[in-house]
Amino acid sequence: MYILVYMFLLKVLKSLEKQGVQYAVVGGYAVALHGVVRGTVDLDLVLLLDSITYENAEIALKEIGLVPRLPVSAKEVFHFRKEYIENRNLIAWSFYDPIQPSHLVDFVITEDLRGLKTVTKKINGTSVKVVSVPDLIQMKEKSGRDQDLEDVKALKLLWKEK
Repeated sequence: MYILVYMFLLKVLKSLEKQGVQYAVVGGYAVALHGVVRGTVDLDLVLLLDSITYENAEIALKEIGLVPRLPVSAKEVFHFRKEYIENRNLIAWSFYDPIQPSHLVDFVITEDLRGLKTVTKKINGTSVKVVSVPDLIQMKEKSGRDQDLEDVKALKLLWKEK
C-alpha cells in the first residue's frame, strides 16, 4: 500500500520537476515524511506564487492524466486567487485521476513557497522537498481543522525529541 502511495507521489513530483515547477510537500504527506505515522490520501503541495508556475503545474498534472476538480484554468486560479480565498472559501486547487480517483493533488493557494523554509527528504534515493517542521506546524495551526491540530501535537512531540 505505502509503495503505491509513494509511487504516486514520485510520479507527480517528477512531472512537476520536468516542467520546472518549484514546489514543497505539505499536509499529511509532509507529516509522514517528517516521521509521524499518518495516513492520508491527497497530496498537498505549495508552489511559488506566480502565474508561470501555476500554468506549468497544470501542464505537469494533465500530462500524467490528472484533471482539475473545478473547471478553472491556472491563469484563472492565479488571477482570481484572492477572490476564491476570501469569497468562495477555496484554499486549494484540486486535481484528481478519473481512472484512479484516490490519486488526488491539492495545490494550497493560500501560501507562497517563497515564505516557507524547506528540507530535503529521500524516498528510494529520490530527493523530495518538504516544508520544515516549524513552518508546517504554523500552517496547520492556522487552518484550525481537527486533523491539523492533531498533526501539530504529534509534530511538536517529534520536534522536542530532536
